[in-house]
Amino acid sequence: MQASDHNSAHSNILGKIIFGSRWLQLPIYLGLIIVQGVYAYKFLSALFTMMTNLTTLTETQIMLSVLGLIDVVMIANLLLMVTVGGYETFVSRLRISTHPDQPEWLDHVNATVLKVKLSMAIISISSIHLLQTFINADKMNPVTMQWQVIIHLSFLVSAAALAYTDKLLHSVAPQHHK
Repeated sequence: MQASDHNSAHSNILGKIIFGSRWLQLPIYLGLIIVQGVYAYKFLSALFTMMTNLTTLTETQIMLSVLGLIDVVMIANLLLMVTVGGYETFVSRLRISTHPDQPEWLDHVNATVLKVKLSMAIISISSIHLLQTFINADKMNPVTMQWQVIIHLSFLVSAAALAYTDKLLHSVAPQHHK
């Protein structure tokens, strides 16, 4: 066996090991599915609590409860995007293109699209928290409120920087025609 053949065989094995290592992410994605179950339980529990106390809740308490439910839904959506999009992008194709319930965004998911979707979801979740804070402002520490606004603005700036970077990359990258 020549040295070049020997090196090629080692490179091939190493390449297969490195490529196969993507399956190490599978338990992580399965764990996120379990966390989605936790959030489904949290949602149902909060909904039950709100419904059983409906006659004693003020309008503000109902609004805060509803925002809490929306927050749980948005976090569950974020988990779903990470689980489905991450698995599809980094581990293996789901092969569900003919399924009638396939999400539209899954047709064109890639690492960049996933980052943008995740940043928008995080901003949305942060917005819900900020709205809850402002509704409950009379009970909040002003310093805490200030930090929540600063953190939310940081998310907005980060998302804008990500979108700008993506725009720059796509304007420089060669266009591939199908």
